[in-house]
Amino acid sequence: MRASSVLRARWWTGRLHTTAAGCALAMCATVAAPATAGGDPSGARPTVVLVHGAYADASSWNSVVERLERRGYPVMAPANPLRGLDSDSTYIASVLAGIKGPIVLVGHSYGGAVISSAAAGNPRVRSLVYVAAVVPDKGESTASLAARFPTTLGNVTKSVPYRVAGGAGGTDLYLRADKLHQVFAADLPESTAKLLAATQRPAGTAAFSEMAKVAAWRNIPSWSLVAKQDKAINPDQERFEAKRAGSHTVEIDSSHVAMLSHPDAVTDLVVQAATAAGSAPASGGGHVTRH
Repeated sequence: MRASSVLRARWWTGRLHTTAAGCALAMCATVAAPATAGGDPSGARPTVVLVHGAYADASSWNSVVERLERRGYPVMAPANPLRGLDSDSTYIASVLAGIKGPIVLVGHSYGGAVISSAAAGNPRVRSLVYVAAVVPDKGESTASLAARFPTTLGNVTKSVPYRVAGGAGGTDLYLRADKLHQVFAADLPESTAKLLAATQRPAGTAAFSEMAKVAAWRNIPSWSLVAKQDKAINPDQERFEAKRAGSHTVEIDSSHVAMLSHPDAVTDLVVQAATAAGSAPASGGGHVTRH
């Protein structure tokens, strides 16, 4: 074979290898590409958005996030600013606006008040899930509900003034480090409670005093978890809210931070809501007690 023929043969062989490799890479990219944060608007599983409450941050959802992702759900756990109900719910609503496809919106504690406002008017929010949460009606606040269903929480907080640029400021509320284990997380190891105390995010007083202007649970199916050993929110308040909203309800022996101490139970409830998100909402809720 002449030299020119050998060169042409080598060129064609190299091109075939390159083309095959390129096709293989394209196939891998198509199969292995992760789902976008918003999920697939064509009918794939809904995106689960987890909203934390006061004295906590998004990392409080870590165990639930891991379990949901193992089950194939796209998940987001945005930071709740904890500045005031109006501003917090407006911020979370803006996060939801960037998500494609159906949404399951989950709120813990004060995060329940936030999702009840943030979901209003968003047709892509198919289910609401309340985990040991505040679930206000229009004209109610976190503080007004707590006054009807008192706990010792108000006795274990401390007020710390804060300032921001321009001289404006307000008052932040923290949980006292020596009381957090007892009131907030009694079913977690004391070492974990100390970590929660050191890393807690305070809430501005407006988060608790501002009244809800809307109540999305009146139009969106809801699921509620009642923490029977909760000392931060009265379990009777959680039961009252769940019954009023017609929520599908489960009760478990848990402290206030059920997503930390009972992540499997919380995940199961979220999956129930997510499964129902693609079908017509059931009329009325159910009630289950677990030990």
